[in-house]
Amino acid sequence: MANGGTGILTAGTSGVATPEEARRAWPQWLALGIGAIGVAVVSVLWDAAGARLLLGAVGLFLAVRGALLLRGARSGVVGRALAGRARSLGAGALVVGAAALVAAASSGVLAARVLLVAVPLVLLAAAVGLLGRGGVSRRGGQALGVWTVLVTALLVMTGVAQSWARAADVATVVAALAVAVLGVPLILASVGLRRVAAEPAPTAAVPSPCAGCACSAGGCGA
Repeated sequence: MANGGTGILTAGTSGVATPEEARRAWPQWLALGIGAIGVAVVSVLWDAAGARLLLGAVGLFLAVRGALLLRGARSGVVGRALAGRARSLGAGALVVGAAALVAAASSGVLAARVLLVAVPLVLLAAAVGLLGRGGVSRRGGQALGVWTVLVTALLVMTGVAQSWARAADVATVVAALAVAVLGVPLILASVGLRRVAAEPAPTAAVPSPCAGCACSAGGCGA
């Protein structure tokens, strides 16, 4: 799933080509980006249930996105070439999202522990996925790898020196920061879609009044 993380976010936007499709899509992605930043801020400020809110929101997004990808793969919207990839990404996102929702609904302690374990693993998986792409993505993967090592060391030192509950709080803040960062490209994508939506619809070519008659073949001397 790490290699396809971008696909989970962008599937459904990269195929938007017409102004009509963009007109329907850009408000959804704008709301999703703003919502991600809002959830991140509230989860950091809400000590009592911040971890549950953050984990539940991420789980809901993954579950819904996974269901949409599976439906698109079954209906043929994504095309045969991408159907297999969409099916695997959708199934994985649906399972992980459902598990996150269950953990978030169970208790705040469990949600915090899940974030404590998941944050280093997700960061590491994302770094490995970027390293395998090359170019700019590879440099981004290297930077994310360094960040992953630093975050993991911070969590371990906090857990050993203070308590693992405190380390879970730090993991919640790191996860909230990551969610807020992911909200930014969603907002930028909505701006691009809105630009596409504002483009005028292509006008149909008007046939020549002489099309198909002798004039078009030079038969009319006048």
